Amino acid sequence: MFPIGRAGTFRPAEMASRTMGDCFYRRGIPKMRRSPASFPGNLHLVLVLRPTSFFHRTVTDIGFRFSQEDFMLKMPVVMLSSVTDLLRYIDENQLTSEFGGTLDYCHSDWIVLRTAIESFAVTVKDIAQMLQGFGTELAETELPDEGKAIESLLESHTGKYRKLKDAIRSVSKEGRHLLLSLETSGKEDDSQWDVKLDWETVQRLLAQLRDMESAFDGFFEKHHLKLHQYLQLLRYEQSFQEMELCLDHLMAQERELTTSVDTEAQTEQALKRLDGLESNAQEVMTRAQIIILHGHQLSAGHHYAMALIMQRCNELRHYCDTLNAALKTKHTRLLQTHQLLLCLGQAQTWCDDGAYLLANQLVDKFQSKDGAQAALRDIEGFLDGAPSMLSSGPDVLAIEYEAVITSQLQAKIGETFEKHAAVQQMIQNRQASLRKLADKHVRPVQLVAPRPENPPRSKSPLFSPKHGDGLKFTFDLSLPGKRTSRKSPNTRKIEVIHDYQESRSCVSYSLEGEDSPDLLKRHVMRELIETERIYVEELLAVLLGYRAEMDNPALSGLLPPILRSKRDILFGNMPEIYNFHSRVFLQDLEGCLEAPEGVGACFLERKESFQMYECYCQNKPRSEALWRQFSDCSFFQECQKKLEHKLGLDSYLLKPIQRLTKYQLLLKELLKYSTDCEGTSELQGALTAMLDLLKSVNDSMHQIAITGYEGEICELGRVLMQGSFSVWISHKRGPTRMKELARFKPMQRHLFLYERALLFCKKREEHGDGCDKTPSYSFKHCLKMTAVGITENVKGDVKKFEIWYSGREEVYVVQAPTLEVKMAWLNELRRILTNQQKMLRDEAYQHGQMVGHVPLSPPHSESKQQRASVSSEDTESGRSSPDPQPHSPKHQHNRRTVQVHFD
Repeated sequence: MFPIGRAGTFRPAEMASRTMGDCFYRRGIPKMRRSPASFPGNLHLVLVLRPTSFFHRTVTDIGFRFSQEDFMLKMPVVMLSSVTDLLRYIDENQLTSEFGGTLDYCHSDWIVLRTAIESFAVTVKDIAQMLQGFGTELAETELPDEGKAIESLLESHTGKYRKLKDAIRSVSKEGRHLLLSLETSGKEDDSQWDVKLDWETVQRLLAQLRDMESAFDGFFEKHHLKLHQYLQLLRYEQSFQEMELCLDHLMAQERELTTSVDTEAQTEQALKRLDGLESNAQEVMTRAQIIILHGHQLSAGHHYAMALIMQRCNELRHYCDTLNAALKTKHTRLLQTHQLLLCLGQAQTWCDDGAYLLANQLVDKFQSKDGAQAALRDIEGFLDGAPSMLSSGPDVLAIEYEAVITSQLQAKIGETFEKHAAVQQMIQNRQASLRKLADKHVRPVQLVAPRPENPPRSKSPLFSPKHGDGLKFTFDLSLPGKRTSRKSPNTRKIEVIHDYQESRSCVSYSLEGEDSPDLLKRHVMRELIETERIYVEELLAVLLGYRAEMDNPALSGLLPPILRSKRDILFGNMPEIYNFHSRVFLQDLEGCLEAPEGVGACFLERKESFQMYECYCQNKPRSEALWRQFSDCSFFQECQKKLEHKLGLDSYLLKPIQRLTKYQLLLKELLKYSTDCEGTSELQGALTAMLDLLKSVNDSMHQIAITGYEGEICELGRVLMQGSFSVWISHKRGPTRMKELARFKPMQRHLFLYERALLFCKKREEHGDGCDKTPSYSFKHCLKMTAVGITENVKGDVKKFEIWYSGREEVYVVQAPTLEVKMAWLNELRRILTNQQKMLRDEAYQHGQMVGHVPLSPPHSESKQQRASVSSEDTESGRSSPDPQPHSPKHQHNRRTVQVHFD
């Protein structure tokens, strides 16, 4: 039996169902019945070759009669009597030699190969089902909450994964061997196109197996990573909870530690407990820092719970900062209380000694002149050793120790001064009696000026009148609580003024020459360090009491939602300023306590770091606008109440600007007492740097108000100077002449001098109402400094000078408000032009070109190749300062212009 497929082709692979002549009686009929099921949809015709023997032919005919109805309905069957009839339907190269064909075919080999392919296909299918089942198991596995359970789950999954990987490798190896066998068979006989089909089948199965393995590897890798990260998160959360409990316990101990002590013994005991608590807290906070570092490492490794881990890190950092600040505050309060109790104890001891001294003076020895004078000397010597706090008075003492005063301490202070007053009265009575006894033996009576009991305290040099103007620095920006200038209602300036007499930390020192310069320098240095500590504490209070509280869930209902995303606008870069001062600059200053001459080097070394104040000041207008909008918010009132601040947040946001102005004042005082000493040059450099910083901050505040400039202002370099001037403009080809300029009203322009350009702007009227008024500068013109020249003196006014552009194509006559302002601008312009000349000379020298020369020529003969020019009216010394007599004939005759040309 020969099945014929689509297009009448006979395929050797389908000969499994054939029936050969003499064996038809055994398997022909059953095979034919199974043929439709074995080859579904592929058979169109069945050819049956009848046996040659009579018995076999008879059996075949009978079999067909009984089963013809079964297969005739499904497929046509043709009965063939001989092989010759078979060749009419099938080509001889498609038949084996036993049927008269030429096809080289071994049915047993085909069956073995086909069985191996089908077995390989079934195995691949089983592997796919196993992988799918394992993936489902991984996806549906519930994650436990214990670390050991997760570890065992990881170990179990990893073991199953490895077994599946071994099975995949084994099946892949089997498929590769089968593919190699098919390739060998195909090379031996290319006509066997069935081998090629089988090779393609095996190749496709191997590709499916590789794809499944790759997808399985990627899925398990992600699952394993997620499970491992879940284990890491579980352990980190456990560490966080343990550390949180430790910190809560420490904070509870800190709250339990009272600072309300009444005796020195109680104070020393409290300090001892506090020292032990600080030691434990330091150890715990060190471990907390390690946990925070571990959290940052997990976040850097792209952990899926990065947000939660960073939140835990921030919470731990907040816990540590809060605990550290509370411990420091209590330590400071206890030290102040201990110092106060020591002073009170010394005062009471002195009072007891005074009473004892009076009681032990023998009355019979007073009757003589020498005895009375000796007793007076003893009393005066005793008075000289009186504690200094007794001369201050209870009110001054209460103000100095205001932070630690309790009702018990206030009562003790009152008792001490009452005791002192009683002893003082006893001493005065005894002195009066002794003086009468001494005067009886001495004639004439000599009047002695009474010795003041409480000599007035000398004032600090910072409070002397000659330093009054040094306490004031003006910003052209809006700050709350300040008044606008009365002279110009449209010009608002903010004056930052320090009232040092209100600060309890100020150190009072003498101006009368009684102290040496070294001692006075130490006084100033102590004031600098003490005020720096207070400044750092105030910044920390703002950051913890306001900024950090924005994340406090308990206050979230009081905070407007819009403020959550604008904390950086409200506080600016105050965290950066606090980190610099608390971690770097305060330690630098404390290291100079015994060597004040080194403080100048500290300022110079940190000069670049102070530039962060410029960013803070530039953000100040935006911060103030935000504060004015939400100043009545309940959140700020609650924070102020918790901090027990008398002033609002806006006053504390002003602290960085106030601190910046104080540095230069203290540096001036140090420089005053450091004449011809080591470090004087560094102090002078530090003072200059801080003054330059103040000027730069002021200039930058104006710069941010420029409008209408289309380019990038940052490309013009750093702003060097700015100010308002009267300006006349003349163009070389225009109808106006320089001599006619006096007839015209000048324009009011605000000039900004940059390193690479000079901007002319018009100051616009301030817009807004009340404190919301802000000035702006409308851009008008820009002059590149590479084509700018100057004439330092203009006839008729010593405050005028010329700025000309592109070989006097444009000339700007500028009138400064004062001669000093004019000279400052000329010096800066001269410096820029000189630097440009030097750069051009260096460039010409490097390219082998001719070096520029300096010819003298009248003003009307400028070269068009000119790049930088400076004109001066001084002919004898070559200086650029204005002539004090500009109208003299000599001045008119000797005018000349110095120009520098470059080819």
